[in-house]
Amino acid sequence: MHVLSIPTWIIHVSSVIEWIAAIWLIWKYGEVIGNRAWGALSFGMLPALVSAMCACTWHFFENSPSLEWLVTLQASMTVIGNFTLFAAAWWIYRSTQINDVETNQASAKAVKSE
Repeated sequence: MHVLSIPTWIIHVSSVIEWIAAIWLIWKYGEVIGNRAWGALSFGMLPALVSAMCACTWHFFENSPSLEWLVTLQASMTVIGNFTLFAAAWWIYRSTQINDVETNQASAKAVKSE
């Protein structure tokens, strides 16, 4: 535990807690608005959470050489997380485009029927 200062530990741990809270809040937001794409975003955030936990674990054990595989896992999870977050963001974007088209079509039908 001597590898990082107490303020740095506070930042590391609070960042993990904030990320967990963000995952949960995004999931709930998706449920409230009825858009499953937001649920995908919360799942897309999980690899980044694993990455952060790998870093905290490695530092907790004072950067032990026997745990260097955690560094590789952290890097891998960061890359995977970047792709899953991109995919989830794309899914959210597409879902809003589809909703806009459906709304415009419904408006056009309403105008024609008048």
